[in-house]
Amino acid sequence: MNRDTLVTELKGIGEKTGKLFEKLGIRTVEDLLQNYPKDYDDFREPMPISQVVPGEVCAVYGVVAGIPNEKKVRSLHILNMTVMDASGSMQLTFFNMPFLKKVLKRGGYYVFRGTVQARGASRIMEQARFYALDEYRKLTGYMSPRYSLTRGLTSQAIQKALRQVFATYAYEPEWYGEDFLCRYDLLPYRDAINRIHFPKDREEMTQARRRLVFDEFFTFLYLMRQNKDFSQGLKNRYQMFETADTVRFLEQLPFPLTRAQKKVWQEIKDDLGSSHCMNRLVQGDVGSGKTILAVLALLMAAANGYQGAMMAPTEVLAMQHYETISAYTKRYGLVFRPVLLVGSLSASEKREAYARMASGKANLVIGTQALIQEKAIYHSLALVVTDEQHRFGVKQREHLSGKGESPHILVMSATPIPRTLAIILYGDLHISVVDELPSGRLPIKNCVVNTAYRPKAYRFIAGQVAQGRQVYVICPQVEEGDLEDLENVTDYTDKLRSALPEQIQVAYLHGKMRPGEKNRIMEEFAAHSIDVLVSTTVIEVGINVPNATVMMVENAERFGLAQLHQLRGRVGRGQHQSYCIFVDTRDNPDTRKRLEILNHSNDGFHIASEDLKLRGPGDLFGIRQSGAFSFRMGDVYTDAGLLKLAADAAETLFREDPALLLPQNQPLRKYLESKAANQVDFRSI
Repeated sequence: MNRDTLVTELKGIGEKTGKLFEKLGIRTVEDLLQNYPKDYDDFREPMPISQVVPGEVCAVYGVVAGIPNEKKVRSLHILNMTVMDASGSMQLTFFNMPFLKKVLKRGGYYVFRGTVQARGASRIMEQARFYALDEYRKLTGYMSPRYSLTRGLTSQAIQKALRQVFATYAYEPEWYGEDFLCRYDLLPYRDAINRIHFPKDREEMTQARRRLVFDEFFTFLYLMRQNKDFSQGLKNRYQMFETADTVRFLEQLPFPLTRAQKKVWQEIKDDLGSSHCMNRLVQGDVGSGKTILAVLALLMAAANGYQGAMMAPTEVLAMQHYETISAYTKRYGLVFRPVLLVGSLSASEKREAYARMASGKANLVIGTQALIQEKAIYHSLALVVTDEQHRFGVKQREHLSGKGESPHILVMSATPIPRTLAIILYGDLHISVVDELPSGRLPIKNCVVNTAYRPKAYRFIAGQVAQGRQVYVICPQVEEGDLEDLENVTDYTDKLRSALPEQIQVAYLHGKMRPGEKNRIMEEFAAHSIDVLVSTTVIEVGINVPNATVMMVENAERFGLAQLHQLRGRVGRGQHQSYCIFVDTRDNPDTRKRLEILNHSNDGFHIASEDLKLRGPGDLFGIRQSGAFSFRMGDVYTDAGLLKLAADAAETLFREDPALLLPQNQPLRKYLESKAANQVDFRSI
């Protein structure tokens, strides 16, 4: 068995189960091995009910007392019952599980395990898992991995498949030499991949994770180092000079550029007119005015007789950019002749777009990954403006060179990364920072609350919708069963529909939906056909709805501060006052202290710096940062020390053996070549 073996060849995984694995992106054995646990269950002895801790996953052993109380609120069935032991009692609440009334009988003894919530002096456990005492005791004493799941697939099924693989898997040779492993204190890959899935204890898991995160960082940084040499050697084939077009546009805009925008605009102009190809990152908070800088750069290209392209992470955002720039063109008489190119266009619309691009009739192309597909032929592509999600590696640069002779690259990023890390992560780019917000923006009002605040939050949401506003609610997982102590989008949508007035339109959005369905939901939200959108972090980029004024984040303590700040950036984009509600389900002093930083600051770079200070190696299983870097396991904040170590290793090796020709580096060369072929995964766009 090797890495390309299909999981359907494993015993017990037929066509039906194979489709469930495929929903998680698992088709091959390599996919299965790299489907790392999201967390681990540490089943501890049940505790007395009087000692349970709100916000923590606890287990109690008690007797079901009294008669269960059930009620139905529209489509939501709610079952409440009481469990008691010698120290006290607590309430159990189950949603849409009416059958439990017959299963959990009065007088029966069970172990109940779940997240405890506080309602005044009362303690409540929602959607608890329950076990017979003997059954529960078999689970204690070891770490059980928990995976992201889909309905019909359990963590136990994934574990069973992995045990089969480990019994017969033909590992590839270790790609680091013995000296390298010793120098950086790394486990061999074979040991790391085994221990990440089946660790004996937390120390084993931590060492395994360290090796796998190092691999992610090292691979990224070494390939980027090659890209840096490639990029710096590119001559400017499209030298541009400022014309009256950009000057007139700036004079006609109803707002002046900020000091920071003027500085960055000058740096972009200098790049476009220099002897070398531009390769620049513009970092700036949401709302800092990066888009207008992109429009100016594209206008300069068009005014010099060249074509420009603007890549967006979603079709909805691409369409919004197209409409905005088309409106600018009409209002200010700009020289743009824009065309939209996205996957949902009809065949005839795409043919027309391709023809206008190839002939030069269109001097600005706005779209998604469709911009770099084989059929997209350009007349004189000189500038590509891209979201950070579309970072170009060497292969993508070479691919673009066939469409335009090494076009300029301008990367726009709203990810607030402290400069010390940005220099490492964006080492192949020149960095500009827009560190000033335009005047007149209303600051977002923030609050950090516990779960007892939810009823008040729902009333506030209903009030905002009554005023014509819209709302985002963020949950960390898609559906029940992924991680039992986290809120999920599908169940939470049902709860909101029951808690809010019937006339309020509630819908949900998550990354497992088909692209067409995701686009439809985002379009309906942008058009105000939806009042409340319950979503995972998929909305972190890709949608601009100025009418949205409330962002409520469940399990906020499980996210990094920088990611919470980016999520918050979905509101505060219009003329109305906006609000962000962070629900801390653990409600303990440490998480509250961390979240209070968001309560007192709207400065993304300050928040990112604080995040870097507060998130340590022990905080391994928060919700992963998304955006710029698609690391499976590594997090640039939690693993900042390891990122710096990997950067040092990559730079040292590049100096010693840049082409990896030494015998001891041959396995590493082969490994990196396989990674370079897929350095950017455009399926995530």
